[in-house]
Amino acid sequence: MRLNKPKFWDTKNNFTSILLFPLSLIVLIFIYIKKKITKAIKFNIPIICVGNIYIGGTGKTPTSIFLVKELVRLGKNPVILRKFYRSHKDEHNLIKKKVSNLILSENRIDGIRKAEREKYDSVILDDGYQDYKIQKDLSILCFNQNQLVGNGLVLPSGPLRESLNSIVSAQIILINGKKNEAFEKKILNINKNLEIFYSSYKPENIDQFKNKKLLAIAGIGNPDNFFQLIEENGLNINKKLVFPDHYEFNKTEIQKIKNEARDNNYQIIMTEKDYFKIKESDIDNMEYLKVSLEITDKEKFIKTIQNLYDKKN
Repeated sequence: MRLNKPKFWDTKNNFTSILLFPLSLIVLIFIYIKKKITKAIKFNIPIICVGNIYIGGTGKTPTSIFLVKELVRLGKNPVILRKFYRSHKDEHNLIKKKVSNLILSENRIDGIRKAEREKYDSVILDDGYQDYKIQKDLSILCFNQNQLVGNGLVLPSGPLRESLNSIVSAQIILINGKKNEAFEKKILNINKNLEIFYSSYKPENIDQFKNKKLLAIAGIGNPDNFFQLIEENGLNINKKLVFPDHYEFNKTEIQKIKNEARDNNYQIIMTEKDYFKIKESDIDNMEYLKVSLEITDKEKFIKTIQNLYDKKN
């Protein structure tokens, strides 16, 4: 059974966080030892990691898709590599819909070797910042303005996969949201060489939901971000349904949701990722919000990636 993200992860000085803190210390010690004893493998083609330290919902996959499209436009031949998890087929299907360049592998190193054999000129590692066996040529860490680092603590007392100090190994920070000078100052104090960029999601089909009673569904890492995007674009949500990330809907649940929508004259709006989990079912009155990722100062962002190719070659 998968659980929703606990509320205390984004609340400082919470009793539960304090209670769990000794376990987080054990996690930090484990991470430290793992980094010390792991020797990173260097590969022949550029490895661009799109990762995070806040668990889930930071926009890694949209950023990876954006990168592949832009690099293909520039005449490159990149591939997205994801570690295969059976429960993540929603994201796998979403990537396949957007781009054809995708390798799924139960072992990331095997996946990179496959990319080299198949003559791709670079690998976009969708997740894997915490895979210390792989030497990355460029690491992009994604954050969302609504959560940033939450309460700042490592699992299980907080939402971080490793401490904020781990950004010393990154080159680019990509924040989805508005400019945050306080956070910029905080991370630059840790790593003064960081390049900081901002991104946003632009809804492409918002008009089809106007003047309708909405039942909004989100089974993602941070569902409130999805609801906020809807409301920021002038729509009112009549009811919200939240499910855990990568949640597998069964037919009974889908029918129950549809019945509620029918009885209350709701239009169902969901994330694209959730839609792809249920698209093989009868999806009358179920639609998804189509969004595109936009990066501020996009040309500089792409140029930074291009420079990697020049150095590697």
